[in-house]
Amino acid sequence: MSDFALQDSAVDSAAWSQRLASRTAGACVTFEGWVRDHNDGRAVQRLSYQAYAPLALAEGEAILADARRRFAIEQAYCVHRVGDLAIGDLAVWVGVSAGHRGPAFEACRFIIDEIKLRVPIWKNEFYADGESGWLHPDGSSVGG
Repeated sequence: MSDFALQDSAVDSAAWSQRLASRTAGACVTFEGWVRDHNDGRAVQRLSYQAYAPLALAEGEAILADARRRFAIEQAYCVHRVGDLAIGDLAVWVGVSAGHRGPAFEACRFIIDEIKLRVPIWKNEFYADGESGWLHPDGSSVGG
């Protein structure tokens, strides 16, 4: 199993968290990104993620490697959903273990921020008014 994954089915966050367990880790920080029912003042009914998998997987692994170099952590993993998701679904999970909480929090924040900036995963939001709109990984509108 890779440290960064794309998955078209529900994420088992408990299984991913078990990979962080270590006798030497004193801290574990996880982040879960969920599908919310609104964005920029518009009601969202569902969304769909699409990724260019070869580049997304390589960039995701590079971000985790960057985190391991920058912070005193033991393990770091991330899984991002692709395909159709409903309101409340888990869209992205990040987990970090470290000897102490400071590096674990900092690395977890770094990883999710870099994932949203660098990994080619696009989101199509489907709004309550029947329209839809593609968003870049950073949340900006495609074509707008």
